[in-house]
Amino acid sequence: MPARETPTPQASTVRGVLDVDPHPSKIRAGSVVRTALVNRLRAARAPLVLVRAPAGYGKTTLLAQWAARDARPFGWLELDDEDNDPAVLVRRIGLALRRLTPEVIPAAGERRPQGASTAIRRLSAAVRAAERPFVLVLDDAHSLRSRGSLAALATLVALVPDGSAIVLAGRSVRVAAARARAAGRLFELDTDDLALGRREEELLLREVGIALDPAGRSAVRKRMEGWAAGTYLAALALREAPAAVGSGEDRFVADYFDFECTSGLSTKELQFLLRTSVLERLSGSLCDHVLAADGSAARLESLARANLFVLPLDRDLGWYRCHNAFREYLLGELRRCEPSLVSGLHRRAATWYESNGELAPAAEHAQAGGDLDHVARLVVGGGLGTSTARSVTGEAWLGWFDRPELIRAHPDVAVLGTWAHLVQGRATEARRWRDGAVAAGGSGAAELALLRAARCEEGVERMRADAHAAVAGLAPASHWQPVALLLRGVAELLLGGVAAAEVTLADAGEAAESAAATEIEIWALSELAVAAWGAGDESLAHERALQACARIGERRLHDDPPAALAFAVAARLALRRGETTSALLARERADALVPRLTHALPWYAVQTSLELARVELALADPAAARRRLEAAIAVLRRRPRLGDLVGQVDELGEEIRALAGRRDGRQSGLTTAELRLLPLLTTHLSFREIAAELYVSRNTVKTQAISVYRKLNASSRSEAIARARELGLVDAASPRAEFTLSG
Repeated sequence: MPARETPTPQASTVRGVLDVDPHPSKIRAGSVVRTALVNRLRAARAPLVLVRAPAGYGKTTLLAQWAARDARPFGWLELDDEDNDPAVLVRRIGLALRRLTPEVIPAAGERRPQGASTAIRRLSAAVRAAERPFVLVLDDAHSLRSRGSLAALATLVALVPDGSAIVLAGRSVRVAAARARAAGRLFELDTDDLALGRREEELLLREVGIALDPAGRSAVRKRMEGWAAGTYLAALALREAPAAVGSGEDRFVADYFDFECTSGLSTKELQFLLRTSVLERLSGSLCDHVLAADGSAARLESLARANLFVLPLDRDLGWYRCHNAFREYLLGELRRCEPSLVSGLHRRAATWYESNGELAPAAEHAQAGGDLDHVARLVVGGGLGTSTARSVTGEAWLGWFDRPELIRAHPDVAVLGTWAHLVQGRATEARRWRDGAVAAGGSGAAELALLRAARCEEGVERMRADAHAAVAGLAPASHWQPVALLLRGVAELLLGGVAAAEVTLADAGEAAESAAATEIEIWALSELAVAAWGAGDESLAHERALQACARIGERRLHDDPPAALAFAVAARLALRRGETTSALLARERADALVPRLTHALPWYAVQTSLELARVELALADPAAARRRLEAAIAVLRRRPRLGDLVGQVDELGEEIRALAGRRDGRQSGLTTAELRLLPLLTTHLSFREIAAELYVSRNTVKTQAISVYRKLNASSRSEAIARARELGLVDAASPRAEFTLSG
């Protein structure tokens, strides 16, 4: 807050003299110096400066810091409700300007009282005649509401000479700024500009003696969003009680909101904010539905314009949100004052979101409202389905139902939860949910057969029988039908029926595409690629692998376990074509998913491990291939009856042993960096040019090249290239070709 100066005898009869401060030199101890913003203000030199932000964003402190760094004289006037009388406003501005430019503006006491229009004309003439530049700060400009005072202020602003400035600071500023903006005579700072950066937050916390770990600082920042007063008050709360969380409900922060934000609201405005605080986003239609009222759109716009911590999310002012800490405060007040309303508000929000096709927030509000039956309908039958449930709601719904009595009460959810746990490799949780589904007695025989087929605990023959039963027992439109077809196709493939497998897997892919079950479509395409490779049709395998990778990229499913097999097959095919860089990328993506490939879905874990082992063999790294094979063997120990996969493990073991026993220098294997270098060695590029492409030093390239020569038993670059082509590590015809994974 700027310093106050003692009134002079001449000015003592004028109201508000104590609010005029030509030298606001006192800055609150512990304030963060806003050097970047001060420099922007000093450089702007615009006749009109607007500084708009909610309470506590450091507007006054910033302007005081500016005044301390600027050579021009500053006048400071704090406005209030009485300034809505234009005569009072003009008289007070005249007093402030007289102190800044006494040579042209007479003392306030030297003239008799005059009308507002006359005072404005005289003051306007004086402003035009000012000889030296000045800055006049009108703080709390949101106090001005009357048309007369706003018109008087607009008149004065239009006449400010070059080099001088009038600064309007407050939560909102109603002076029309469009003309000044269009003329380049306006400089603006808003909430985003005044929000503290991370470094400034750290400095502020240090000033009050608070040392937080990174998680604590992140939590405070998430809640306070750079709000200076909130960050400071949260720090004080944390200093008093280190176990506190620094939220909007902390006593110091809540008291600030009480005094600075909600005390001036009408009962209806406060009630509106409290009851809509259950919503993360706000719109007129949504709020009308939740409150069973009308006029919410206009109220939201009014609150946003008043800068009461209600923030617009789009230019059309259709959607808004509350500042995080302010929403926490409002929610706390709602639970304290009207706890019986909370559940109903959430349930009405759920119905609005469902009717508008936004199923994730609908499920979240239904759960918050205690309506798990509604959540179950949304998760199972409302479109969240088997393959999209996790992508739409995350895995939160699994936690909502994860109690034995709730699993038994919702058998359809229990089946879906079992499948979700299986896909994520959580065998123990999958068994518990499956047992709950069986105990509930409400699950269909087809769904339970499908789960048995997926777990493959009794061998591939039983897997095929269970999958057949599931396909026959499910309705053609069931969201489980693509899964059942996939499992039947996989069982056929593992039993050696490649032709039957391809037909069924193609049906699974079509059914999944029709049901928008992208994960199952990716799975089916990956299995079709494996089948085509096994049948010797490398071109078809390549096409299907590309299709699977394209779907992964389109839906951004790189982190979902069903993508692992697609990446593994893609890596193997890329190496076949000498496209090492793409192969390594695909292998890395598959590797990231390997920890979630367990005996929960044993056939899938073994398939993927075998494909990755073949990739390592193509890279001439028998040790890595052995590790992949051992992962497959570990799953087979728990689920030994996996059909053709058992024979593939034995065959691959022989290949690994044969490679390891060769004396051609390959057994040591090339590193990832060396494999990236190989395709570039086949070009005309020099080591320096290769280094530029790889963003490494020339010495690094030289060192890696020498290592490649040694491992390939070569004495020159050309000999190493020839050896790499013999081993299939680069493509002889097109050494720089890329195997592109879509997305």
